[in-house]
Amino acid sequence: MDSTSAEATTARAAHTDPAHALCLADVERAAAAVLPAEVRDFISGGSGAETTLDANRAALDRVHLVPRVLRDVSRCTTRTTLIGHPVRVPLAIAPVAYQRLVHPEGELAAARAAGAAGVPFIVSTLSSVPVERLTATGAAVWFQLYWLREPGRSLDLVTRAEDAGAQAVVLTVDVPWMGRRLRDMHNRFALPDHVRAAHLAAGPTRAHQAPDDAVSALAVHTDAAFSSALTWPSVAALRERTRLPLVLKGVLAAEDAVRAAECGVDAVVVSNHGGRQLDGAVPSADALPEVVSALAGRRCEVLLDSGVRSGTDILRALALGARGVLVGRPALWGLAMGGEAGVRRVLALLAEEFGDALGLAGCADVSAAGELRAVRHG
Repeated sequence: MDSTSAEATTARAAHTDPAHALCLADVERAAAAVLPAEVRDFISGGSGAETTLDANRAALDRVHLVPRVLRDVSRCTTRTTLIGHPVRVPLAIAPVAYQRLVHPEGELAAARAAGAAGVPFIVSTLSSVPVERLTATGAAVWFQLYWLREPGRSLDLVTRAEDAGAQAVVLTVDVPWMGRRLRDMHNRFALPDHVRAAHLAAGPTRAHQAPDDAVSALAVHTDAAFSSALTWPSVAALRERTRLPLVLKGVLAAEDAVRAAECGVDAVVVSNHGGRQLDGAVPSADALPEVVSALAGRRCEVLLDSGVRSGTDILRALALGARGVLVGRPALWGLAMGGEAGVRRVLALLAEEFGDALGLAGCADVSAAGELRAVRHG
């Protein structure tokens, strides 16, 4: 290797060193530098014209907090609970499919990082590593379920997750089929041979594509595997089947949140799937206050997903009434940047930023954050 190549290699290594990232934007840039373009599009893209993808960030940026002063924050703590389980920070890693696309260890590295950070790791039905290997890391693992065309297979997956030691079931309710993700369609995106859905019989390979059509093999595969007949009786059947806490992810309407609570659901995640399903759907942060209000007095927690990019965003969500947040894309950026160390850095940054924001807002603990006044502009 000549000196110029060696210098370039050294510069790139420094650029992707997790220790050098000071915020999640740094992590995103580092990930973009190492990911193939089509994988970067798969992670970053939304559906349609991506208006909801962009609106999620804008909605959070419109939330301004009114800090309190002359309060003792000398012993500020970020610890709390999510669905009854202790966490060091009010967040969980959101379920994201096929994480071996960005790092050889995939979900295994991310789960270890979550365990070290004291936050839950939500494993996807479309995980590229089986749930048994993830619970074996000692992390608090929640199992995300897509409702399959054969309901019995869905319930069998829940039993499998329970037997493996999962601590909750997260049913995604906003994917009767995959939204039109134009970036993936233009790229004719498909999985490489070494990446498969560990919980399903087959994966979305090139064989799922017509030879000349601009389609995503992932969309074709999920359309064949997922049921568009997921309804409230399905939720009731799942509630009867599992003893674990049950979470519904993808709720935006207050009426649906109330119905979920009536079905015995333990928490709802206010989410538009990160702008990847209905383009034009309300931003999650804008839908959050109405859902929180509708569930007041009910034993059903509210979490926020979609667009969270900083510890200040976590504080914003709590001030709007959420119990905690889910973080998806940033964990993938960290994984791409540096494997387990990269995800650890992402979670450490969020914890540091949240602790800083909490104290500067005059809150000694997470419960005080829920009493902050939020002013929404625009």
